[in-house]
Order: sequence, then structure tokens, then C-alpha cells
Amino acid sequence: MNAAAPATATASWRKFTAYLALAAVVVVADQLTKQAAYAALLGAAPVEVLPFLRLALVFNRGAAFGFLGDAGGWQHYFLSGLASVLSVLLVAWLWRAHRRHALLSLGLALVLAGALGNLIDRVSHQHVIDFIVLYYRAWQFPAFNIADSAISIGAVALIIDHLGAARRQAGQRRL
Repeated sequence: MNAAAPATATASWRKFTAYLALAAVVVVADQLTKQAAYAALLGAAPVEVLPFLRLALVFNRGAAFGFLGDAGGWQHYFLSGLASVLSVLLVAWLWRAHRRHALLSLGLALVLAGALGNLIDRVSHQHVIDFIVLYYRAWQFPAFNIADSAISIGAVALIIDHLGAARRQAGQRRL
């Protein structure tokens, strides 16, 4: 029996759990900030933080940017089920990728965290709590939260990883 095999397996498991721990930290931060926003902003006027940033409590019953928000209720079950299935798939993908693909794994962990953070809201409140609003003069970006930010940053990491992999493959074909 190879003595390096158990050490390699332990190191691999630690790396995988580090990505899951990152996801857990993001979920906790998301939930804590949503609770704080709810406590501070319920029934209150929006709070101007910077000339382009305000905090305002928004209950989003739909998907990203309020898509399907007025669909009649079925979207809650659909979006909750979708987030549940995707979370399982993301964990499986993370397990396969974590040993060799750091940026891909980081992106997967962040998307997982965002999906779980918003799923917790859907299950416990029947809506997602959004509270961060970016704006410039009359233009306003839809309200979002830490989970949404994690999904967006994770998606960028996934795209960058994919572009890097495509570039590496193209370079290898030219050799």
C-alpha cells in the first residue's frame, strides 16, 4: 500500500472542505446582513450610504431582478426546487474540480453560497430579502443582497476559468 495515498486523500478532503467552509461563511454573512437590514429598514425610509449607494428593504418573490415576481405563487416552488437541485449539482461539480482547478472551485463555492443563501430566504420567508441599491441620478440597478453578489462574482470566476481553459487548449493545439 502506498503511504502517500492516505496523505493525498486527506489533503484533497481538506481542500474540498475549505471550499465548502468558504460557502458557509458567505451564507452566514448573507443571512446576518439580511437580518440586520430587515431589523433596521422595515417601515423605514431608504438610507443613503454613498452618492451612488442606498439601503432599502425589498421583498423579491421572483428570481434575479424580480423576474417572475408577480407570477402568482408557483414560482416559489419552482425556484426553491431549482436552487435545491442546482446546489446538489454544484457540490458534485466542486468535488470533481477542487483538486486541480482553484478558480473554477472558487466560482462554484460562491455560486453555491448564493444559491443556498437565497434558498434559505425562499423557504423561511416565501421571498428573498434584498437591500442593496446602486443608482446614478434617475437610473437604479435592481436591489440585491450578499447572496446575489456571491453568485455574480462566482459566475465571473467561472467565465474567467473557462476562457483560460479555452486559451490553454488553443495553445496546446498550436504546439
